[in-house]
Amino acid sequence: MLAFSRRYLAAARLLSGKLIALKRGGKRALMFGADGLALPLCFQLALLMHGASPAPALPLALLLAATSLAALSMSDLYGAAVRYLDQRRLALAGLGLAGAALCIHLLTLDRGGACPPGALLSYWFVALSYLVASRLAVRSFLQRHTRPPLAREAVAIYGAGDTGARLAQAMQGDGQYCPVCFFDEKARREQRTIAGLRVFPPERLAEVASTWSIRLIVVALPAASGERMGAVSRMLGGAGVGIKFLRGLPDLADHAPRRRPQPASRPAALDFPLEQLLGRPPVQPDPTLFARCVRDKGVLVTGAGGSIGSELCRQIAGLGPRCLHLLDHSEFALYTIAQELQARWPKLALRPHLGSACNARLLERVMRGDRIDTIYHAAAYKHVPLVETNMVEGLRNNVLGAQAVARAAAHHGADTCVLVSSDKAVRPSTIMGASKRLSELVFQAAQAGGAARTVFSMVRFGNVLGSSGSVVPLFRSQLQQGGPLTVTDAAMERYFMLIPEAAQLVIQAGAMAEGGDLFVLDMGQPVRIVDLARRMIALAGLTEKTAACPQGDIEIRYVGLYPGEKLREELLTADDAVPSRHPRILRLKEQALAPALLDQSIELLLLACATNDRWLIEAMLQTIIGDFAPHGGAPAADGERARRAIARLAMAPQPAHAS
Repeated sequence: MLAFSRRYLAAARLLSGKLIALKRGGKRALMFGADGLALPLCFQLALLMHGASPAPALPLALLLAATSLAALSMSDLYGAAVRYLDQRRLALAGLGLAGAALCIHLLTLDRGGACPPGALLSYWFVALSYLVASRLAVRSFLQRHTRPPLAREAVAIYGAGDTGARLAQAMQGDGQYCPVCFFDEKARREQRTIAGLRVFPPERLAEVASTWSIRLIVVALPAASGERMGAVSRMLGGAGVGIKFLRGLPDLADHAPRRRPQPASRPAALDFPLEQLLGRPPVQPDPTLFARCVRDKGVLVTGAGGSIGSELCRQIAGLGPRCLHLLDHSEFALYTIAQELQARWPKLALRPHLGSACNARLLERVMRGDRIDTIYHAAAYKHVPLVETNMVEGLRNNVLGAQAVARAAAHHGADTCVLVSSDKAVRPSTIMGASKRLSELVFQAAQAGGAARTVFSMVRFGNVLGSSGSVVPLFRSQLQQGGPLTVTDAAMERYFMLIPEAAQLVIQAGAMAEGGDLFVLDMGQPVRIVDLARRMIALAGLTEKTAACPQGDIEIRYVGLYPGEKLREELLTADDAVPSRHPRILRLKEQALAPALLDQSIELLLLACATNDRWLIEAMLQTIIGDFAPHGGAPAADGERARRAIARLAMAPQPAHAS
């Protein structure tokens, strides 16, 4: 018996292999011939069911079969692959058979009882049953005997909707994956099956995964919001299983029978919306605030070619400004955003200016040449490790830029001037963070001067998803290269926001400002960077490579903290934040320095920068910003020496270029 089974399997595999090896035309001819033999027999059987003798009706049976074959060809039944035959194609075949039966009925009306109508109806039923049964049998045979000799991986599907059901059906013919069950929130109150698979509630995930040795879950929720996808990703990630996200039915092609490829040969699909990484609903702008400082006004955006600056320009351009001025020191970035804006808003009055925001003479020409009502100062160096290793240029660009913009705004009587700041300005531990806190102090001092009509305000951001220098583009690049994804520390947490959220926050802050205000966005709970990395791996349709899952696609590697980098960032230094007119934007007042004292301190800082002495620069920063805590800690350990060095700087003659 065993030998017979082996011979049968070998013969079946040989036959299936020859069938598959046939060219497309040969397969069509084979199916056409099989139907040509079977359809006359179906009519003979229909006659027997009605008590009629089949022998005299043989010519009529051949005519009916020929008509049926013509109708089936017109319905494109023979053009469809048997493995992927769908209900629509079978329905068209049924209509074709009905049309053929109707034609024969009309042809035999004048011949009395040559073909009873009941027999034609029975023929339609028998022939359609044959077509469906034969195609299903061939499909089952091919699937059973053409799978590659690989152990199929048990897979669960999260989401028992239409997409999940179709995914399960596609996987059932797969040589690598074997769907074993569904998980769905709706299964909590009822027991049901989808595509022959049991549906379990998410609470039983760990139990079912352990029982059936499930190592991979495919999430089939293509229409889910970013918030829900984030919650699902966190829940599944905590269960210790691999995750793949199916964003739409075209992704079913990813589950065609194949061996597991190497990550480098399989580029990840990285076009997922960033909202799916956010873990919360995006904050919507208040329409009553949005256009107040922009519509019919002259607007200047510094750093217009950067991630935040360019999105600011897009948002502003859509609000109908009188004129939009762009300032950036990168020729390529300025050209790119100017071309985009001109193409999308051809009637927009656009004025690109090439140069640095630190250039007071350039700012003077821009402000004198046109009435500027609103300024958004987004120009800054913000990449922490680069500024840390180029501290002099980082401080000069960020601090002198803020000082030059604030002075130009006050001198020319701009109505509103908004500074784009950073959460790294809160209790700064890096040069970049200290430079942003100093920029905030510059704007606070400009407001405290009281001589100008300009309303100065500041906006603090968390990390902006997708901005240049942020972690998301880095992870995208590392995913494309096959990994690993580099994370500094497993406990690292950050607040995140979208680029449009950031731009809208800046615009609305200017509309709500009363003078010297600092605005922050309520961004919910911070996100662990390692969780963000895992979510991006899952959204790319890959799995994490770990000790428990050595066959995974992408490894996460911990590289340690950068100098001065914090495990957790803050947005506030005090608990006196109050709501603003927008329910998700908070307003707070922070301690400021007197304008004269701040100007003197910045002059001394620039003298310290001229020495390029890190210890002295950090000591000067700590004198100005009391809660600055440089990662080395040396200035705080020898405060008296720092004060003497700074005093010597104050007494020394100042170089002509220091200011």
